[in-house]
Amino acid sequence: MRYSDFEYIISPPRMARYVNACFGNTKKAMTLYRFNLRLSQEIFTVISCFEISLRNAIDHHYTNQLGNNWLKNAASTGGVFCTRKCRTTADIINVGVRNLGAHYMHPKLVASLDFGFWRYLFAQPQFYAGKQTLLRIFPAKPRSTRSIQYNHTFVFNQLKYINDLRNRIAHHEPICFQPGLPVKDTTYAILHYGMILQLFQWMTIDEAALLYGLDHITRVCSEIDHL
Repeated sequence: MRYSDFEYIISPPRMARYVNACFGNTKKAMTLYRFNLRLSQEIFTVISCFEISLRNAIDHHYTNQLGNNWLKNAASTGGVFCTRKCRTTADIINVGVRNLGAHYMHPKLVASLDFGFWRYLFAQPQFYAGKQTLLRIFPAKPRSTRSIQYNHTFVFNQLKYINDLRNRIAHHEPICFQPGLPVKDTTYAILHYGMILQLFQWMTIDEAALLYGLDHITRVCSEIDHL
């Protein structure tokens, strides 16, 4: 495809960053745009596997602690999330229950809740409401030191970075540049990819086996770096 046609479809403002990063080489700019899409696809797949693994680990933990319908019960009157500080969490659960209506089943409710919901279970009010036990889903988590506390706040912040990346990809924003600059750089993607792998390992999940045939992130980043 001619660059003029490509630019017309994608839009000149969107392509300007790619052209600048490729020092005016429009052919390379089109290639970089396609590489960014490939990288986004690869990372979104890994995030999807991580999100499912995380929510299932949380669900297994709280099912053992609070019972088979722990989400619905936690948001009901007298439930662990039925407090002023956890009101938003309870509201999200109750909306999910209402939306399912007569088709309510706990597994369907679990599947309906987004990444942000599960992340917020590590926020201080929700973490304390859950009896401060949720870090048990990370049995291989390192011990805290004087310089770094591997506590619920640390996990909450790590999940924020991953969720921000997920949302960036979902909104078709590029992930192959230095943040805020038209400079080709895969550091942002590699850093967040490493966070995901670390959390997999803390959950004692063999991420290499889980992602077999799905994870080509390092290779795509190398192609971008050498473009």
